[in-house]
Amino acid sequence: MSKLGTLYGLGVGPGDPELITVKAFRLLKECPVIAYPRKKRGAKSYALAITELYVNTEQKEMMGLTFPMTRDKEALEMQWTKTVESVYAHLIQGKDVAFVTEGDPMIYSTYIHLMRLMNERHPEVKAVSIPGISSINASASRLGIPLADGDEQIAIVPAMDDYGKMRKAIEEHDCVVFIKVAKVIDLMLSVLRDLNLVNKASVLTKVTSSEEEIWRNVDELQGRELEYLTLMVVRK
Repeated sequence: MSKLGTLYGLGVGPGDPELITVKAFRLLKECPVIAYPRKKRGAKSYALAITELYVNTEQKEMMGLTFPMTRDKEALEMQWTKTVESVYAHLIQGKDVAFVTEGDPMIYSTYIHLMRLMNERHPEVKAVSIPGISSINASASRLGIPLADGDEQIAIVPAMDDYGKMRKAIEEHDCVVFIKVAKVIDLMLSVLRDLNLVNKASVLTKVTSSEEEIWRNVDELQGRELEYLTLMVVRK
């Protein structure tokens, strides 16, 4: 039996192709198999677009992995089992697999679930995470706003349709980064107005990419439809 390959979770940054680490670049070159999240309707993920700039995909085995967007537990388990086993099929041949992901592989990434399931079903597989620059870090730099200084506290919170929880997060921290904020932007604006903090918030979409948009006057977002990859930074 050949030596098992290694599963790498490669963070390739938030969107700007230059925001990729030297280590991630090296592993993209070295790994014979590159796995990536396959989007519906032919859309290309940031992770794949960045990868294609650095490697000749015709010289690699490219694995487009489909991740189910359903609450049906049976359907979820079936698809995830199929995904894990398809990756394992390469690893058992001794091939290293690099799973590329936007941002950092250990922050709200699909890689986290892939790694956990691989550890459960094939514990002999070595899984290695290669850190990447997240949209959270990138947003701070683009805004020129420090997320935390000295003894200040920062929170990273998935935005949800819960006024009380969103208000409490802001009240209890010096800075909050709300991810996935697009679906509840009106509620978030209501919280900010009630706390008199509208002027302390900024919203960014697809940060550092060629499609980046930044709003420092967040009031103008009332009733707007925003892209999924949108976050809000509230810095008191």
